[in-house]
Amino acid sequence: MATLFISDLHLDEARPHLVDAFEDLLAGEARAVQALYILGDLFESYIGDDDDAPLNARVARATRKVRAAGVPVYFMHGNRDFLLGEDYAARAGMTLLPVPTVVELGGEPTLLMHGDTLCTDDAAYLQFRKLVRDPVWQRAFLAKPLAERRAFAAQARGESRKHTANAKPEIMDVNQAAVEAAMRQHAVRRLIHGHTHRPATHRFDMGGNKAERIVLGDWYEQASSLALP
Repeated sequence: MATLFISDLHLDEARPHLVDAFEDLLAGEARAVQALYILGDLFESYIGDDDDAPLNARVARATRKVRAAGVPVYFMHGNRDFLLGEDYAARAGMTLLPVPTVVELGGEPTLLMHGDTLCTDDAAYLQFRKLVRDPVWQRAFLAKPLAERRAFAAQARGESRKHTANAKPEIMDVNQAAVEAAMRQHAVRRLIHGHTHRPATHRFDMGGNKAERIVLGDWYEQASSLALP
């Protein structure tokens, strides 16, 4: 039985057709797999488990139904939804995974990551990431009113779009040395990640061994998923 991977859905009320596609996937293919892994950026933005946005409740209902059908749903934080906590995960029937995580697929230990920490040439993003992943910053942010948090998220999305448009393409991709360092650290020859929105399978030599890096596609234009035996 296959294992299903998705990433970078960036679900948003402004793209209802992709929310529909997500529900279709969960009502169909996701019910016939061994497990479903969501490797970050499920939402375009996520401002806390207390957010009463209808989309959040709709997504939680869809994932909970998959879990109720007997398929475990695993979630790994991305750079857009790193504030998703245990409360929401419980409502959604999802198990939170640490970043990174190693799982065995078809007898092959496989490293799972969102992928943003592999983009080590993007110094500006890594500096921002360090700020918002600080527990002190997060507690202060989550204490703010929802309206203030929504305004911050909208501003951050705008800044992200400008950064992406102005940065050199190679800076927005993973650094091969960082990839190999992570794989060596976890003693694996296969890595699956998202974040870069550049779906592909990269095969390379690593210390005399064959290795591969599988990049998941995003959902900005169409649904994308990966099923592995």
